[in-house]
Amino acid sequence: MQAHELFRHLRLPELEELRQYVRSIPTNTLMGFGAFAALTTFWYATRPKAIKPPCDLAMQSVEIEGGEHARRSTLLESDEPLTYFYDDIRTLYEGFQRGIRVSDNGPCLGFRKPNQPYEWISYKEVADQAECVGSALIQKGFKAGSEQYVGIFAQNRPEWVVIEQGCYAYSLVVVPLYDTLGAEAITFIVTRAELSLIFCDKPEKARMLLDGVEKKLTPVLKTVVLMDSFDIDIVERGKKCGVNIISMKSFESLGRANRQKPRPPAPDDLAVICFTSGTTGNPKGAMITHKNIVSDCSAFVMMTESVLLPDRDDILISFLPLAHMFERVVETAMLCHGAKIGFFQGDIRLLMDDLKMLQPTIFPVVPRLLNRMFDKIFGQANTALKRWLLDFASKRKEAELRSGIIRNNSLWDKLIFHKIQASLGGRVRLMITGAAPVSATVLTFLRAALGCQFYEGYGQTECTAGCSLSIPGDWTAGHVGAPMPCNHIKLVDVEEMNYFAAKGEGEVCVKGPNVFKGYLKDPEKTAEALDKDGWLHTGDVGKWLPNGALKIIDRKKHIFKLAQGEYIAPEKIENVYQRSEPVAQVFVYGESLQAFLIAIVVPDPEAVCPWAKKRGIQGSYGELCRNKDLKKAILEDLLRLGKEAGLKPFEQVKGIALHSELFSVENGLLTPTLKAKRPELRKQFRPEIDELYATIKV
Repeated sequence: MQAHELFRHLRLPELEELRQYVRSIPTNTLMGFGAFAALTTFWYATRPKAIKPPCDLAMQSVEIEGGEHARRSTLLESDEPLTYFYDDIRTLYEGFQRGIRVSDNGPCLGFRKPNQPYEWISYKEVADQAECVGSALIQKGFKAGSEQYVGIFAQNRPEWVVIEQGCYAYSLVVVPLYDTLGAEAITFIVTRAELSLIFCDKPEKARMLLDGVEKKLTPVLKTVVLMDSFDIDIVERGKKCGVNIISMKSFESLGRANRQKPRPPAPDDLAVICFTSGTTGNPKGAMITHKNIVSDCSAFVMMTESVLLPDRDDILISFLPLAHMFERVVETAMLCHGAKIGFFQGDIRLLMDDLKMLQPTIFPVVPRLLNRMFDKIFGQANTALKRWLLDFASKRKEAELRSGIIRNNSLWDKLIFHKIQASLGGRVRLMITGAAPVSATVLTFLRAALGCQFYEGYGQTECTAGCSLSIPGDWTAGHVGAPMPCNHIKLVDVEEMNYFAAKGEGEVCVKGPNVFKGYLKDPEKTAEALDKDGWLHTGDVGKWLPNGALKIIDRKKHIFKLAQGEYIAPEKIENVYQRSEPVAQVFVYGESLQAFLIAIVVPDPEAVCPWAKKRGIQGSYGELCRNKDLKKAILEDLLRLGKEAGLKPFEQVKGIALHSELFSVENGLLTPTLKAKRPELRKQFRPEIDELYATIKV
């Protein structure tokens, strides 16, 4: 009944009685009612509609015909995987040409000097410089074709993209190098790929390359092109060992004076040989074609086109290594849409300053950075009230997430989260994470706090970065989304670990136009990765969820047996234990001659001191790492988490040793993609391992 109808039906005495009641209510109470009504009205007025998913979220993938329980994206109209999205983009060269057109020759690549704003190079300027670089390569004797390999040994910067596009314009193949590989691995790559010319950013890297030539390890290297300034000493040193050192500016001038007409590649031509660091042995050179990259990029565009299509106003912050395919695919998507790419200054410690200056709209990240953001946010909530407010606000935003609503203009954003959003520049509308697993707690909180579309993907170099991705509108965490439209995914039995495809569990295998062609000059390793039917075996164990999304639940490659015959997947256990508040890193170890597991634990330098203090344990970080009471408390916390996560008794560690230095790329215990180098960890901690096994009685 409407209000005016209610009053019409009331008799005069009743009306008078109602007036008297209203007058009796205290003024502050009435004001409270009014404020509540106003807030409710504001909430309904500003509350946006949920993002409309591109498919039924209850059915994100479907089985393809032909058995094997393989599944595909429901966005496809048939079982044929997507090869390209735009008719005029079949290669990376064509993608950049489209970018020139749709950007209307707008800004393309941005860089900055310390304490200065970003400077921009236009699309046509990049194309011009790229053709000069490519022409110089032809002048130097390179033949247009995918058997010619060019090295790039540099951090992310505009020259990286210029060189890359210069290679593509003349059908040449890019071979990225990165210093965290170490001198031995770089020597191996230069020799395996027969790199006669390498572009370097800094003289120190050129000196490292000259070391290999002088030791007669890399006699194939003849030219080093340096981006930064250098002195005459390095030129003289190069001459002595037969290597020509030339500046980037001079190299570009050589090409400008001998301009060649572009000779673009075909889709099946090689574009990149991406050497994966690996956890053991020499790096493997994954051969990636133009079709591989275009199909992976196209699949991302198809999945997100209904809710977020990049355009010339978008800005990407480029800081994840261009030597890895994740960043390369993201940048490909930006360039073909005429968007801008701003490079960080090269120092990760200055990234927050770069973000504030650049104000990016697209921000690809890795879990390591997300964990730091999460810890810093909660670390700053240093009172019970602040912690309660942060938790309460995030729960309100998470409730909206479950309804499919993403926004950054709610009351909670204005009161609580605006500073967090401002720290990233205040304009981020898309984030994507991959490369490693991310905690569901961290991902859900940051989705709520940052108020932007935040996707999680899964894949590896061998499938050109991604093979599954979150579906827009599904903002739940704890899975890696649905198969991307460019590939099929099937699960294969892993009998020794009790995973069976018939039950919707097994090793994740991928097939489609994004799957690589094999490893350079390594048929044995290629045969291990690719079966006779073209399926890529990832080594990860997955599970299909009822809605057709994929969840990664285990790892096949590092399994081992304990003395009693039980199989152990240490990475699964480590992922559980790393949820412990005082813990930064864990290395779980076992041997087939031992009946139980042990672990090396690195306490979190920021979190462990307050955590220990609450338990009456005092001391500096170094002192705490030697404290037996703390070791016992951390072990108890690990066992509690293991029990809650359903670890079997034989999967729980019986003892731990504390170590004060974080595992890192620099100390050789992590790969450049931040995976544990298990043989190196075993070797490093052999004394602690032996002592634990000698002293623990079970």
